[in-house]
Amino acid sequence: MPASKHRRSFHYAWVVAGLTFLTLLATAGVRATPSVLIVPLEREFGWSRATISLAISVNLLLYGLIGPFAAALMDRIGVRRTILGSLAAVGTGVALSTRITAPWQLVLLWGVVVGGGTGMTALVLGATVVNRWFVARRGLVLGILTASSATGQMVFLPGLAATVGRFGWRPAVLVVAGVAALLLPLISFLMRDRPEDLGLRPYGVLEDSEESAAPKSGQRPFAVAVGALRDGLRSRDFWLLAGSFFVCGLSTNGLLGTHLIPACLDAGIPELRAAGLLAAMGLFDLVGTTASGWLSDRFDNRVLLAWYYALRGLALVYPPFGLVDASWGLSAFAVLYGLDWIATVPPTVKLTTDAFGRERAGIMFGWIVAAHQIGAATATFGAGTIRAVVGDYQPAFLTSGALCLATAALVLQIGHQAKSEVSDAEENQVEPAAA
Repeated sequence: MPASKHRRSFHYAWVVAGLTFLTLLATAGVRATPSVLIVPLEREFGWSRATISLAISVNLLLYGLIGPFAAALMDRIGVRRTILGSLAAVGTGVALSTRITAPWQLVLLWGVVVGGGTGMTALVLGATVVNRWFVARRGLVLGILTASSATGQMVFLPGLAATVGRFGWRPAVLVVAGVAALLLPLISFLMRDRPEDLGLRPYGVLEDSEESAAPKSGQRPFAVAVGALRDGLRSRDFWLLAGSFFVCGLSTNGLLGTHLIPACLDAGIPELRAAGLLAAMGLFDLVGTTASGWLSDRFDNRVLLAWYYALRGLALVYPPFGLVDASWGLSAFAVLYGLDWIATVPPTVKLTTDAFGRERAGIMFGWIVAAHQIGAATATFGAGTIRAVVGDYQPAFLTSGALCLATAALVLQIGHQAKSEVSDAEENQVEPAAA
């Protein structure tokens, strides 16, 4: 087939990307649900906010820690089977959570089962699909897939908040479980693991190009994931990427994603309006993260990250004061923060691929996402504890903002070690020649 015709014809990679978007959208809705459950559970069972936050922290922690092993599992048994297992676990765990009567049951079902299930389709799913199916437009596609995580909030939160207010929290939870179940046949019949399964090459590969999809590993998933972590811990860039993503998770999913609605309720803002603020963030994140993917293909990704973290740090100073008078400024904050919500992902994936290669990018990014979720779990439990002890969320917001500003300076150092090593090698080659 001529290269020009190959470029014009429809490529199945877009079907795979669409199915991945829907999967990430649904699991994002599942992960956003606890934010509308905190106050209803607190009222019905009399549990403290710190106790409920513990279950959500376990959920976020497992969501991240499962990621690297899920990436290796996708390489071993395929993306389709991994997604099906994830959706089955999520749907079962969410549905059974309507029967809870004790805190340990909440931790087991929503923390362990749902957290582990969503972790199998974490951000590494998008990175794996993009690296297998796309050569051209990788940044743009990854930006769209990443944005689905926050778009899930936009789709689910207002409806869930309205359902909780009118019918209670159990019907809202069953709606989420039903969405996961509806995706099962769609993924089963249409999802494919690799372009080679259909006799195709990755999107953007020309007829005479030698580039193809990453080869399939024959190693055990556990050994592959642990080996990747061992190699990562020896790399300065890995520590910088993981450290910056720790702060990313701390300042997004962990703090605002979990505690913005309870903080609004503390300030007398109705739950539906509070959910609307998070939904607005999801809407504008779709724009911001997609644009970030486009920018990551064209500009220095370290500089992009520095801007994103600096702007986020400055923005986090506002909520403790904006919640007091519930003015229009809170809506403006939702718009600005939404544009920056997960805009950090495309540059981070690009820098991870540059540092560790395309074949290992999915697993290495999985460990970096694990750091993201450790940060999210830290903020979820920490902010809940601060609220229980101090009585408000102000210290949590200000601490998160300060960490974002410090991270803006650190990300500029990513890649410097590799460049220094290359320069030293070149000098060592030149000196003997000069002698």
